[in-house]
Amino acid sequence: MSKDVTLRQLRYFAAAARSGRLSMAAADEHVSQSAVTNAVQALETRLGVKLFERHPHGVSLTPEGHHFHQRAREILDALDDALSEPGFQRYALRGVVRIAASYTVLGYFLPALLARFRRRYPEVVLDLVDMDRPQIEAAVAAGEIELGVALLSNMAPDSPLARHVLVRSRRQLWAASGHPLLLQPAITLQEVAPQPYILLEMDEGERSALSYWEARGLRPGIAFRTRSMEALRGLVAHGFGVTILSDMVFRPWSLEGKKIESAPLADAIPPMEAGLLWRPGQALAPAAAAFRDFMIHAAVAGS
Repeated sequence: MSKDVTLRQLRYFAAAARSGRLSMAAADEHVSQSAVTNAVQALETRLGVKLFERHPHGVSLTPEGHHFHQRAREILDALDDALSEPGFQRYALRGVVRIAASYTVLGYFLPALLARFRRRYPEVVLDLVDMDRPQIEAAVAAGEIELGVALLSNMAPDSPLARHVLVRSRRQLWAASGHPLLLQPAITLQEVAPQPYILLEMDEGERSALSYWEARGLRPGIAFRTRSMEALRGLVAHGFGVTILSDMVFRPWSLEGKKIESAPLADAIPPMEAGLLWRPGQALAPAAAAFRDFMIHAAVAGS
């Protein structure tokens, strides 16, 4: 077997990491599942580490897999950036872009994209403000902020603001490794309901979580509430309860190194959507327009 790592292998690996299922990665890449499996196995052989843990419901990244995924994404993103725009255009653009972002997208979605934008447009200054979604909507509507990046799935459908979804992140069950629910072939909200439930309250977490529970006439047995993602991970990892959260914020271990596993739910739960907001009819300054276009392009390339 060749020791060379190919871009195709990296792409298939990244697709598997994103979807959590080799079959879904194959469908996303329009190849056979065996092609994805062979690519992952070739990378694991080349690196001498296991990149994925295999579960009945799919796969999850190992700690080594998480680290390699970050580097693989950097390579794929850098290639996409190099191909997408001639270099001379990057240095011609100057200006300041005032952006507001909410906690979740600022912590788990934006940093890598902001770094890529800065590499492409080094003379553009990003003025980033941390706000809650309602504050972002108000600031964008008032013209105080040019662009907002927030959880669009929490917005009212009749909001007058223009929006563009950048990522749809599926929600899955999180539980401690070995939890009995993880052994079931299909997990429903009805089966999760009797379990102690850990509710994340940041970024309107309670509102968004209870909406899909109540749509099925159910309510989780809330045992703990927290605004700390790390506290939630610790509670889940130590077996104090389960939760349902999006893949965007999933990590397979707590701060103490205790294992957390995720599994899909049989119920049709809406994904968490994050994206851009701007005031319709307002002509964006060139730097802001470039940021909006870059984010839309980068989201498509990374999906």
